[in-house]
Amino acid sequence: MARRKKTVAKGQEGSAGEKTPAANHVRRPPTLQDLAEIVGLTANTVSRALNDRPGVSNAARALIKAEAERLGYVPNIHARSLVLGSRKTIGVVVSNISNPFFADLVSEVELQAQKAGYTVLLLLTYESAERERDAIHRALQSGLNGIIAAPAQERSDAWTPVIKSGIPLVLVSRELPELGVDFYSNDNEAGIQLTTDFVLAQGAKDVVLIDEDMPFSTIRIRIEGFRRSLERHGISFDARRHLVLVPPPRSFRVAQSWHADDAYRVASDLLDRGRRPDAFVVGDDYYALGLYRALRERRIRVPHDTMVMGWGNHPFTRFMEPPLSTLLLPFQEVASRATRRLLNRIEGTADNQVVTERIVPELILRGSTTR
Repeated sequence: MARRKKTVAKGQEGSAGEKTPAANHVRRPPTLQDLAEIVGLTANTVSRALNDRPGVSNAARALIKAEAERLGYVPNIHARSLVLGSRKTIGVVVSNISNPFFADLVSEVELQAQKAGYTVLLLLTYESAERERDAIHRALQSGLNGIIAAPAQERSDAWTPVIKSGIPLVLVSRELPELGVDFYSNDNEAGIQLTTDFVLAQGAKDVVLIDEDMPFSTIRIRIEGFRRSLERHGISFDARRHLVLVPPPRSFRVAQSWHADDAYRVASDLLDRGRRPDAFVVGDDYYALGLYRALRERRIRVPHDTMVMGWGNHPFTRFMEPPLSTLLLPFQEVASRATRRLLNRIEGTADNQVVTERIVPELILRGSTTR
């Protein structure tokens, strides 16, 4: 059973140290009538202006659109079905469902939502800021009751319209503390320290971390946790020596967001420059596949010559030779908690607090680290 660890984003501590007021979720989305009352015109005139129909002066049109943007008003193409009570929908915004974490997330959200009478609208960003903005716009236009999202970038401005709209938003995996919304994730720092501390305790002195070169909070936190583990064991961290970042794929439309062949190339380059680390810690089990090949081609034995520690406990890890030691991430628990929190926000039964939870993963030990 994965242990659960609750924390709170920096600068948001409440009296209990875990929750803070959630001002962003207490108001309803602005309506067409709200906008009409503010500008002092009829709802019909406002609607015509927003849809660029004739019969509205240029001055009135400009005023209406400016006020709509200020309020965060987005026309709801499903307003009629919502009024009739026939549409209850949760949006899920993630990068790519080929990522096992996001595949499990979507499955768990759909399961929980179905039990509560909601359907799920899936919107993919492929880690693109432009696609993320498009997904957010579609989500707002679709009249969603709430959104669960793993942001594509470490910038929060794209999500400001959601906050302005009053639609409940829960983030998973990647944190944007400045938004002041609920957040659920694996505890990436605790996880990387579990894996790194273990290989160091086994006697490794020269450890290399292979991870993605992407602007995500998860990557930044893992690198920082790796550095702290080394320093606790008396090893001074040198990014040029201890860190290998895999370039992002050319396209996120491919079957996997991270490629074993990319890890193979960077590992081969490192080994061909004469490096023979005592241990490798990788940011995803798929990287271990490529690393294994690079090591095997150079007759470097695992674990006798170097240890390898994975991340994710993907199904194939038990069948690698030797079987890969890795980290079991509590995907489903993260998704389940995030979904229940969002549903409570939608139904108005959640307390008026921001909750941040990071759930500690479990270390799975196999032959790749046993000497």
